[in-house]
Amino acid sequence: MPATPLLDTINSPVALRQLARDDLAQLAVELRSFLIESVAKTGGHLSSNLGTIELTIALHYVFDTPHDRLVWDVGHQTYAHKVLTGRRAGMAKLRMQGGISGFPRRSESEYDTFGVGHSSTSISAALGMAVAARDKGEARNVVAIIGDGAMSAGMAFEALNNAGVVDANLLVILNDNDMSISPPVGALNRYLARLFSGRTFNAARRAGEKVLSSLPTVLEFAKRAEEHVKGMLTPGTLFEELGFNYIGPIDGHDLSSLIPTLQNLKALKGPQFLHVITKKGQGYKLAEADPVLYHGVSKFDTADGILAGKSGKLTYTQIFGDWLCDMAAADLRLVGITPAMREGSGLVRFAQEYPGRYHDVGIAEQHALSFAAGLACEGMKPVVAIYSTFLQRAYDQLIHDIALQNLPVLLAIDRGGLVGADGATHNGAFDLSYLACIPNMLVMAPADENECRKMLTTGFRHEGPSAVRYPRGSGPGVALEAGLDGLPIGRGELRRRGKRVALLAFGSMLAPALEAAGELDASVANMRFIKPLDADLVRELASTHDLLVSIEENALIGGAGSEVARSLAQQGLVTPLLRLGLPDRFIDQGDSMQLLAQLGLDAPGIAGSVKAALANLSDLVGNVNMR
Repeated sequence: MPATPLLDTINSPVALRQLARDDLAQLAVELRSFLIESVAKTGGHLSSNLGTIELTIALHYVFDTPHDRLVWDVGHQTYAHKVLTGRRAGMAKLRMQGGISGFPRRSESEYDTFGVGHSSTSISAALGMAVAARDKGEARNVVAIIGDGAMSAGMAFEALNNAGVVDANLLVILNDNDMSISPPVGALNRYLARLFSGRTFNAARRAGEKVLSSLPTVLEFAKRAEEHVKGMLTPGTLFEELGFNYIGPIDGHDLSSLIPTLQNLKALKGPQFLHVITKKGQGYKLAEADPVLYHGVSKFDTADGILAGKSGKLTYTQIFGDWLCDMAAADLRLVGITPAMREGSGLVRFAQEYPGRYHDVGIAEQHALSFAAGLACEGMKPVVAIYSTFLQRAYDQLIHDIALQNLPVLLAIDRGGLVGADGATHNGAFDLSYLACIPNMLVMAPADENECRKMLTTGFRHEGPSAVRYPRGSGPGVALEAGLDGLPIGRGELRRRGKRVALLAFGSMLAPALEAAGELDASVANMRFIKPLDADLVRELASTHDLLVSIEENALIGGAGSEVARSLAQQGLVTPLLRLGLPDRFIDQGDSMQLLAQLGLDAPGIAGSVKAALANLSDLVGNVNMR
């Protein structure tokens, strides 16, 4: 090992490309060790990043980045990319407020060519870049790196279908760390990859096509013979049919295979497809043994791997998972659906106890909702467990396939509100707004654990589309009641009687509202339902208070506060309304509680905003009609 670690000498891919090829394996060892130690201190995505170290090194070694474009899918696998592109020091504040993002971000580095966070966008974006380079006459390579999970989304195949008929130079790399591949990855596949990606083979193929073009029958026979030979040796027939030259599969941890194959592909024109096999958690035994557990981690000890930061309270996700099993036992019509988020959405136990009624449809949110709609048409009672930020991807299906037909599909929406370290791409900031405007929707937000369970029952038994939106993490610690009781639809509750000011809290905002109310001597209503809103409770509070204050962990525009304003207008009530919620901008990463405090959505912030509003109100009207 050199006296100075190789990683210490790499501040950009330019320096990386100056290394001898024989040094790259040592660099991979150092980079893997650095990422394990770094993520152990900050938390983050680990197993996926450990699986792409050699591939990342090879890409930056072969391609002239940032002139050549690397487009990463999702971004869970880009930590090595960040380190090699001058952000090694920034890893100390990974996913923290003011620190670097856990995902590629265009504003962060010229090497981050496309901002991501949701899956299956890379091929579409990369194709756009490749076509732009072609149209501008720029000599540029464009590479999309996509995982096998992301390839399950329809959008990826839409892009492949388009790319196969577009005259642009595009390389798609499938990073496969889960599929079962029939041919063994080894010497034969490495040899074939070099053969099929080499200029000699491709030149011979083009020459043969030219010679045989006057003999269409023979040409068609030759093409089919080539496909047959490749099909026997590789699983690439589908991609060949889509118009790509398929290469692989090859070992994604073998630099001696990766680098020459990429060098060959770099020289080829048109759509190319490279299939690499990697292992999640590569090089860290604990992550290799349980890559799901180590996909996204909090701080941990590298030696024993014990994850830190676990709370003793039940999370909303756990509450949903337990409720799902209880309701499945009570109603045989229940079917659970998830778009590739079994662990994150709390369906592990349900999948084990009710395997015949559990459906993981892959990263296919649109399909998940239309699939649920079809089940509902036939008398089943589907429950779709989905993150708020991922539901955005299936908005048309929610409107057209479910709500328009008034089908009884329950959406269990996890990660409503701010999510913390994952930042703007994963914040559930818009769901109350985009749900409330849809006809036939029943929209609920629980203030505590027991209320969440009751709302899930309410939505499940509702003969129409419904949504229960709950936050990430644990609630205030309210004990759960036994049984499967629901709530009366469209009815909130008055939790505190005060004077002058009434705080109308939605979901997670009830706890800080109650705390602020002690200082303000304010009334507090737990509104529970965004749609239908409790108009009677709004009218009662408006008639007995000088100021109403709606509080929500959602975008102010079109959110719960807008529904309160609409109710006041419809009832001809003129009581002033102060709306508190998320501002009209994307909220960056950081500790959720700190972010809420900075946005004025903690107890002191709420109290301060109310006092300022009361002062303005007094200035406007004096003491006339003040209660």
